[in-house]
Amino acid sequence: MSSNNYYDVTTWPVGNPFEDVGEVINSIIADIKQRQTAADVNDGGKPGAVIYLPPGDYRLRTQVLIDISFLRIQGSGHGFTSSSIRFNVPQEEWSGLHELWPGGSRILMDLAAGDSADESEGAAFLVKREGSPRISSVEFTDFCIDGLHFSPDGSALPAENTYVNGKTGIHVASANDSFRVNGMGFIYLEHALAIHKADALSIHDNFIAECGNCIELRGWGQASKITNNLIGAGFKGHSIYAENHGGLLITANNVFPRGASSVHLSGVTRSSVTNNRLHSFYPGMVILAEGSSENLVATNHFLRDHEPWTPFFGIDNGLDDDFGLLSVHGNDNSIFANHFSLIVDSESIRPSGTAPVIIKLAEGAGNMVSTNHVAAKDVQATSSESCFEAQVDALLASRATEGLQVTTVLVESASVHNTVLDSGSEAQVVADRTTNAVRATPGIQLTATPGM
Repeated sequence: MSSNNYYDVTTWPVGNPFEDVGEVINSIIADIKQRQTAADVNDGGKPGAVIYLPPGDYRLRTQVLIDISFLRIQGSGHGFTSSSIRFNVPQEEWSGLHELWPGGSRILMDLAAGDSADESEGAAFLVKREGSPRISSVEFTDFCIDGLHFSPDGSALPAENTYVNGKTGIHVASANDSFRVNGMGFIYLEHALAIHKADALSIHDNFIAECGNCIELRGWGQASKITNNLIGAGFKGHSIYAENHGGLLITANNVFPRGASSVHLSGVTRSSVTNNRLHSFYPGMVILAEGSSENLVATNHFLRDHEPWTPFFGIDNGLDDDFGLLSVHGNDNSIFANHFSLIVDSESIRPSGTAPVIIKLAEGAGNMVSTNHVAAKDVQATSSESCFEAQVDALLASRATEGLQVTTVLVESASVHNTVLDSGSEAQVVADRTTNAVRATPGIQLTATPGM
């Protein structure tokens, strides 16, 4: 038995999905609302619906407004492929490329963003409904939202490298419950996901890269998770950002370099950042700011090295190396068993002559830092015209190099009553021993070999 709650955008009689899929989806939502009017029929009443996007390219010229619960918009493939690499290949070589654009079930975001300060106006999908109960169980799965092009920003950068265009993929403006964003592709958007007031949100197994900002949880929220995603923002924005959240789980993500930060938490409490692989070209990889407290940051792999791709060589996020790869402004956080690799050219360190800082307790009290390992090496920075080969070569390079002097833990005077255990030698941990408890990592006593 077929269901009248399953819609295919290519067979819906209103509009042309290839010319404006926004008009088509809005018409489908209007039909759902017109048919599902009763709030309580046989212990049900408004089951919602599925809207299907078969593989293909669908231009969006009208913003989609979602104001119903239990709606699933799904495709058959996230379709991600690097537009940044293609735009930085000489145009005369494009004819030899296998494909030029992302694919799968792909929405071509052609909505004019304008100059409005309201980010929601430039969103392909705007989720907004006031009143009670909160809008619930809206799902986006298995399709691609492509912002197509970036715009000039007044700098010397080519327009396609600015990460600016005023476009947002999904903007959730209202308080919401049990949303899911799974298996999606986001590319060339200034903001991929901007979600306000989330409860029990799941952002899982997505490919979100070459966007100005990737995941932004704003306003406040609780009990949500960001798991198993492949993420990489631009140098002006955040890969993962959350503010005023409690019980947030950030786990098993692979965060690519070039984002101004890998994980930035502001006023976040009793949350976990665990088992992630984090890669950055700049300091300030993970920031616990604005009193972020009682959080667990554990068993993550941090890699900070140099930008190897010529089009972005020399660009940074404006932070000096004494900022720390992990910076903490808060209380009672636990920072356990993380691995830090700092592979940089000593000539590039800022301020010149200083020791880069790995973990910085900037302010707060009662933080615990224990059994973190730091591998710091001095290498000669190089660049290449090939993004993929340059980065792979840099990742795999593990030949012996000179060690680099670092401060593994810096405890500022505004941070007190902290405990630092086995996270650096006596000289590498800089802290007031009268206001903080410090146990240095034991050194190796070298002895002469018998008979020598």
